[in-house]
Amino acid sequence: MAIITLTTDFGEKDYFAGATKGAIYSELPDVKIVDISHSVSPFNIPEAAYMIWNAYNSFPKGTIHIIGIDSEINPENKHIAIKLDDHYFICANNGIMSMICSEIAPQKIVEINIHDKIQTSFPVLDVFVKVACHIARGGTLEVIGKSIAEIKPIKNIAPYVNDDKTQIIGSIIYIDNYGNVVTNISRSFFETIQKGRAFEISARNYTFKKIHNKYSDIVNFDIPENKRHDEGRKLVVFNSGDFLEIAVYKSNSATVGSASTLLGLGLMDAVSISFIPSPIIPKGREIPETITKTSDF
Repeated sequence: MAIITLTTDFGEKDYFAGATKGAIYSELPDVKIVDISHSVSPFNIPEAAYMIWNAYNSFPKGTIHIIGIDSEINPENKHIAIKLDDHYFICANNGIMSMICSEIAPQKIVEINIHDKIQTSFPVLDVFVKVACHIARGGTLEVIGKSIAEIKPIKNIAPYVNDDKTQIIGSIIYIDNYGNVVTNISRSFFETIQKGRAFEISARNYTFKKIHNKYSDIVNFDIPENKRHDEGRKLVVFNSGDFLEIAVYKSNSATVGSASTLLGLGLMDAVSISFIPSPIIPKGREIPETITKTSDF
């Protein structure tokens, strides 16, 4: 049974998501449709790219992913279908796939060219559904498009590193349901630049000097629960998608607040990491071999 996923900015109020599902079922009654999200912020390409990057590989190989973000066709916003990591992605060529394609090379990219056969003012419903159902039936990409070598890049999806590699400047690309803010700085990128150096993470007027392994690391469980005040404490982690995230422990915007509300952070705001050079030890005063760098002495 074919699986088709939907990621859109349609929201829940309008009929768009329901109509898209209906069109798919009309062509393929036995297909399985999975909603990744219909709550992407309107036209927010980095946010959708982050969602797709973290969700797609939980699905079986051969899954077809329809991405309905900024999908109106025009001379600068063509439609594409991509085979990548044995998954299929159907979307506008507006940079939305550049986060995944920067890490995994596409197996094939085609620019969809069936528009002359379909009259549409709703390309997700008409064009993307037709392409997805064609692929689900075993059809090839060459039938619905012409091969192209590259896709359009997305601006600000990659963090900036200065020339002497003492600073990373990233940006917030996603705010989750808990109000935690996710940056475009991945763990692998951070560790490649860090090279074991100490660091300071800055976001507006807040500074962090530690990255925790998990949210509850902020809690001192040796203190009785009735004497702790952990909810609302700010911290930094690499989240489940391995991206740097500024969070609040057990955040709740209605009570203790969230990283977004308490720190005043929004989409595309800057987050910087400054690396502190290792101290130069004068010759003859090296650290004895019996004392490690993690010693408390």
